[in-house]
Amino acid sequence: MNESSTFPVQVRNLAKSFGANNVLRQIDLTVSRGEVVVIMGPSGSGKTTLIRSLNFLEMPDRGTVRMCGIEIADAGPKPSAETRRRMREIRRRTAMVFQSFNLFPHMTAVENVIEGMVSVQGLRKAAALPRGRELLAQVGLLEKADEYPGRLSGGQKQRVAIARALAMNPEVILFDEPTSALDPELRGEVLKVMRDLAGKGMTMLVVTHETHFARDVADRIIFMEGGVIVDDAPPAQFFGPATSQRAKDFLGLIRD
Repeated sequence: MNESSTFPVQVRNLAKSFGANNVLRQIDLTVSRGEVVVIMGPSGSGKTTLIRSLNFLEMPDRGTVRMCGIEIADAGPKPSAETRRRMREIRRRTAMVFQSFNLFPHMTAVENVIEGMVSVQGLRKAAALPRGRELLAQVGLLEKADEYPGRLSGGQKQRVAIARALAMNPEVILFDEPTSALDPELRGEVLKVMRDLAGKGMTMLVVTHETHFARDVADRIIFMEGGVIVDDAPPAQFFGPATSQRAKDFLGLIRD
């Protein structure tokens, strides 16, 4: 097994600034195949910028990102044609689930799920529909296949978004606070789907404040503050007495 198969996420010396604000400072991160890594930290710590930099929704200023065996170094504000090609390839091999769902309101649930299969992979709609319905069944929403997003709850919308991510057969899924826009009673249905994915060996990086999920599902927890990684530890250590004082203070504020 080659290195990219063993470690689908490798980041070295990653840095990103917005004006005078250094949001990421020399981040180093390696994620193994099948690992679930939860990223936690206070607002403004850089966690969302980090996860968006992995598929170049944010352009890092410096550093090397190697995703699924595709490496991009020092992309800068004006990437070359070859760098843009590599970015597209990374996006084909990864998927992202957003806080705000980002579903197309004029498409049904199943049409949202298969959109990438049709527009990116070039499948005919008729050929993609069975797979779309299969994925909706996987997230418990087959009966909602022909409903439009406006008729779905927030939890149902997020599960459609996860099914859409899975439709591209990603090697890595990036989750950016997938439950933060949901009422507490709807979070459980989304977290259950994520737990199931983890159980099937999906490589996942999850920005979240869901401490129960982090404790029960994560292989590692990364705690960020001020654009740096303060802690990188398994849950038993992170939630135990050996964690940093800053992480203890943070956990005391968000404990659920």
